[in-house]
Amino acid sequence: MVTTTEGTLGNGASTNQEAFDAVARAKKKDIIFASGGVIVMAIAMALLLTLIGDLVIRGATRISYDFLTSYPSRIPARAGILSAWVGSLLVMLVTAFLAIPIGIGAGLYLEEYARKGWLSNFIEINVSNLAGVPSIIYGLLALGLFVYGFDLGKTILVAGMTLALLILPIVIVSTREAVRSIPSIIKEGAYGLGADQWQVMWHYIIPAARPGILTGAIVGLSRAIGETAPIITIGALTFIAFLPPAPVTGEFPFISFAWLNDGFTVLPIQMFNWISRPQAGFHTAAAATGVVLIALTFSLNGIAIWIRYRLRKGHRN
Repeated sequence: MVTTTEGTLGNGASTNQEAFDAVARAKKKDIIFASGGVIVMAIAMALLLTLIGDLVIRGATRISYDFLTSYPSRIPARAGILSAWVGSLLVMLVTAFLAIPIGIGAGLYLEEYARKGWLSNFIEINVSNLAGVPSIIYGLLALGLFVYGFDLGKTILVAGMTLALLILPIVIVSTREAVRSIPSIIKEGAYGLGADQWQVMWHYIIPAARPGILTGAIVGLSRAIGETAPIITIGALTFIAFLPPAPVTGEFPFISFAWLNDGFTVLPIQMFNWISRPQAGFHTAAAATGVVLIALTFSLNGIAIWIRYRLRKGHRN
């Protein structure tokens, strides 16, 4: 009897020791994996900061008020980005006006109203796949459909429509994920109080999902502002020494849409044009344009983070 008890205790101690050894090995693997991840991230961040730092060093001295308010020129010292940044803002205005409401509406419909079945699954898979399609494919689609098919020309409207198609899957997916993250108890409680589907959507789902929805929309716009391939494909100009008509006028009805049908250029194309020239002055101007573009992108991402923080804080309160 004593021998049996001692054998049982010995087996128990052996089992415990094996468990401790397994935990120790797992911790070592976790430490190795975490250390590898930190090293890879550090290398990637160092490379990124090196590239950005080199760009800033090359271009920061060129940025000035005259650079931002001057038109492109054949003389490097006189070249500016006025038409490029104005064109970028106008194209982003069209892109946001088209992509954000359509994308949010489509995401809400697919998540809350569409019947679950093979058709909705098919649409969901294709929307997710479209988010990974190369941007030049959207440019080819727009060239054949908008420029030649609908004969809309190579205009700001076509550029905005093209980039809207590009970021539409991003807005749809982010909207659906934001809605899915809402606890089901909120909707169940609203239905239990007698609210119908529209009231639940308008008063509960949209306010709760608003931080994620707006963040996805702004991140999509920050991607669109740096796109070059689809804009070049539809035939954007590389040298413009004029501005489109102003959207706001001094005469009734005080709003003009003539600028939608005007030619344009954007910051990435202006960079591409200058970097392809042999003069060193144009290379410096291209670096300065890159600094401005990075600043705009970081600003959009910063706005997205700030909006997400403020809306989440307000929703909790």
